Amino acid sequence: MNITRNVLMRTKPMQGAHQESNLHRCLSGFDLTLFGIGAIIGAGIFVLTGIAAATQAGPAIMFSYALAGVACAFSALCYAELAASIGGCGSAYHYAYVGLGEFIAWIIGWQLILEYSLATSTVAIGWAGYVRDLLSAIGINVPNNLMHGPFNGGIVDLPAVLIIAFITFLMCLGVRKSAWFNTIIVGVKLAAILLFSVIATMHFDIKNWHPFLPFGFQGIINGAALIFFAYIGFDAVSTAAEETINPQRNMPIGILASLAICTVIYIIVSGLLTGVASYTTLNVSSPISNILLALGMHVASAIIAVGAIAGLTTVILVMFYGLTRVLLAMSRDCLLPNQLSVISEKRSSPIKLILAVGFIMMIIAGFAPIHSLAALVNIGTLSAFALVCLGVIILRKTKPELPRPFKVPATPLVPACGILLCLYLMFSLSGFTWVCFLIWMMVGLCWYFIYGQKHSRLNND
Repeated sequence: MNITRNVLMRTKPMQGAHQESNLHRCLSGFDLTLFGIGAIIGAGIFVLTGIAAATQAGPAIMFSYALAGVACAFSALCYAELAASIGGCGSAYHYAYVGLGEFIAWIIGWQLILEYSLATSTVAIGWAGYVRDLLSAIGINVPNNLMHGPFNGGIVDLPAVLIIAFITFLMCLGVRKSAWFNTIIVGVKLAAILLFSVIATMHFDIKNWHPFLPFGFQGIINGAALIFFAYIGFDAVSTAAEETINPQRNMPIGILASLAICTVIYIIVSGLLTGVASYTTLNVSSPISNILLALGMHVASAIIAVGAIAGLTTVILVMFYGLTRVLLAMSRDCLLPNQLSVISEKRSSPIKLILAVGFIMMIIAGFAPIHSLAALVNIGTLSAFALVCLGVIILRKTKPELPRPFKVPATPLVPACGILLCLYLMFSLSGFTWVCFLIWMMVGLCWYFIYGQKHSRLNND
């Protein structure tokens, strides 16, 4: 694959309006930072913290968050460099197209589809758990069959289906309205986190931190591999490059600022959560509101549930947004049907693509189990992050003349550390997760060789 040819094809849109779409540049660095916070702060605090503490790390989940944050920092620096120098709405897929060629780009794109689609569905299931707690707190009972999927004793998780339907509708209205909605809801969930932190501080009992390492040091590693899911929001920020004002400056700001803010919040909240209740009681989809209900604080539980619902809503929104933009980039290159890349002139959004994605996400969210989904999201994300770090090293050698408004310090050391940490966390995941991941990759390879390679824009050009 001719890398120079790829660079000429893929970097040209960064120098002006995109030649193939009517996507509207309207997002600032502040918008992108809130986009990142909207995606990162959500499932990590409101869903996976309890599960990871109960099954993997215990109170040492704080160190799991710190380790995962460090691994993400290496990758985030690489994302920031590539987003500033290359841009495009396809995130890691787009960068790989430039630096590693079409085939590797397809593999990364296929991994991103796994990441974003299952992340959207996983968070929707967690969102539904908080809706159940909220309804319980205010005395409303809904038939169990409509509140749980078949893997949890019900028929369909109706709240999860409904939130996906709402996000689909919101996305069809356009990215500017979605950004306004995200800004408002981020404020709501940060207020809810502050309220929980105050209450948790008042009920904190250091005895709940004993034993602090119930699963040993390996538990910290396993916990980091599981809750890595909580950090994937900064990846979604990079998919907004074509709709960002001055992306060379604002993309690094949005990616790095949102990651730094959220890492601090995660460490503080996870420490308070395990200090209020024994880690053994936290293996539920809505640990924070469950704790407050156990303390008899029904009003506070209802308020926190509202904040959690708001917070998880923004995660679903940004993950859904990221998925549609990756698919848009892949369909432009004809690796997926080119009809998916049609942009609505009225809304400046790929309406047909959004509707198709929404329908599939509703099916997954309504019927799939949350634990299996979260692990699959992580392995797809980690593999994509590792390849992004590799892309920085390769492009520094093959295209040193590329404009780089932001540069990763200490290259190739920092990208190499990112690769090693991501691989280490990948191999900490279960064998079942690896089997599912390999099956997914085999399906992707079959699609590429049967359809993608034949229709590829680069190949036909």
